[in-house]
Amino acid sequence: MRVAVVAGPDAGHAIPAIALSLRLADAGHDAVVLTGERWLGLELPGVTFAELKGLAPRLGDDDGDAGAKIHARAAHIASEMLPDLGALLPDLVVADVLTAGGGMAAERLGIPWVELSPHPLYLPSRGLPPIGSGLDVGRGVRGRLRDAALRAMTARSLRQGERERSAARVGIGLPARDPGPRARLIATLPALEVPRPDWPGHAHVVGPLLWEPTVEILDPPPGDGPLVMVAPSTAVTGVTGMVETVCDALDGAGMRVAATMLDPPPQSLPSWAVSGRGRQDVLLRQADVVVCGGGHGMLAKTLSAGVPAVIVPGGGDQWELANRAARQGSAVVVRPLDADAVRSAIDTVLSSPDFAAAARAAADGAGDVEDPVAVCEAAAD
Repeated sequence: MRVAVVAGPDAGHAIPAIALSLRLADAGHDAVVLTGERWLGLELPGVTFAELKGLAPRLGDDDGDAGAKIHARAAHIASEMLPDLGALLPDLVVADVLTAGGGMAAERLGIPWVELSPHPLYLPSRGLPPIGSGLDVGRGVRGRLRDAALRAMTARSLRQGERERSAARVGIGLPARDPGPRARLIATLPALEVPRPDWPGHAHVVGPLLWEPTVEILDPPPGDGPLVMVAPSTAVTGVTGMVETVCDALDGAGMRVAATMLDPPPQSLPSWAVSGRGRQDVLLRQADVVVCGGGHGMLAKTLSAGVPAVIVPGGGDQWELANRAARQGSAVVVRPLDADAVRSAIDTVLSSPDFAAAARAAADGAGDVEDPVAVCEAAAD
């Protein structure tokens, strides 16, 4: 079958979409990735890339309004991509959770579609505190009352989002009520997911969808000191200055630092530190601990390799993910970014084997997932 995979240009969303497309191609399907121009020059076996139109903000768009950014922009993207999607005649559309226009366009054309969540399931639940709070499920009467009160506090925003989505749908000729996707691909590790009493039957945990955007190898500094891998967040809400702060924190500690990044690296680093583009999966085989921002892609890659983490979360869902990893036992959370706190956290992780054991347990659980290709094939029938 032909599958159109729709995702915005941010690495945390485009990379899982590309990884899924490669899995589809390996299974004999024709995968077309519609995304931002940043990725259009890629040449991957069995995968075609095309521009996702409508991504650029329009005059008057308010990106500070999350509802407008998600829903109104989605309707615009859906309208802009309709001719290209119609020409492709796909059997199935897979739309990233933040690129809802892909699902709207598929619905307009009567094409079945699947939602791709490159992180845990973030739908609200009657059994969880609001997603983003970073809180564990409340225990006992007081805990359940706390969670209920927090859910009530966020209910107004959820209703507002539903109204905005309905208005956006009506504006492009769709019914106000959103029927949703045929299936949801939850591309995370089971260790980062939270049990809920109302898990949707059409949501499938398929494991992280990982892909390396470079073939370059970053060699760590020579020596036998512990290797600290640093992976700054690629998200605009990520913490800045992470590499420099880690180097300040570890000055004189006898450790080595290797920082991987897509953007140009810092120009001046000590002799025991390197930075640049490099395959993270290769470096993870040598790392003793990872310092990262808590974005799902890097965190899932770290735990899949059985490596513990020190997480310095920024905005978005990084606080939620950092706390889930800490509760699972594989990470220490540092907030805000501070050299002394980073040094203490790294020492804590390296001095206790429990963190590495928890990370290995998370990696071992990665096999207990469904096949995303099989879910897509079933949704297209």
